[in-house]
Amino acid sequence: MVRPLVGTGVTPNHLTTLRLASGLAACGFLALGTDTGAWWGGGLWLASAFLDRADGELARIGNMMSPGGHLYDYYVDQAVNVLFFIAIGFGLQESWLGAWSVPLGFVAGISLLVCNWWSELLERASGPNVRAYSGKWGFDPDDALYLMGPLAWLHWLSPILVGAAIATPIIMTITGIRLQRIRAARASATPGPAGP
Repeated sequence: MVRPLVGTGVTPNHLTTLRLASGLAACGFLALGTDTGAWWGGGLWLASAFLDRADGELARIGNMMSPGGHLYDYYVDQAVNVLFFIAIGFGLQESWLGAWSVPLGFVAGISLLVCNWWSELLERASGPNVRAYSGKWGFDPDDALYLMGPLAWLHWLSPILVGAAIATPIIMTITGIRLQRIRAARASATPGPAGP
């Protein structure tokens, strides 16, 4: 779908900026905790998730990849995805979660941030073309983002938040252990200084 944009002057960074704007707007609506907020937030989140994939695709097929563009995309993704959980935490204060929703949002969001940071370090330490968490059957773990919009429309974000607040710290811990093991293996494989 992004192929018609090749050669038009539209760059991946333009799409990343739209991803940032739509993601932040979605978070703002979802934080309201209203039916209208859920509808607008869900729709904008779906658009943001699509743009998250579109900027990388445009960079690849248009031969517009750059280290700066990768960093911009990475930081935008981290900010928007972390804020999503914090926003729904605020928006679910009137749900059955009550006062627990905000702390759960922060637990899920901060754990996701640390997990993604450690995943990036893990991939760098593992070598080229290695992913910390690769998908299967043509699905990437990030594809779950597409579900959040419809789940917001169905008012099913409460169990998503609880699940994220439980699962994300576990995955973060596993990622940290994997990273530590790789670092320890590399340190033990590095020859020490020669003796006298």
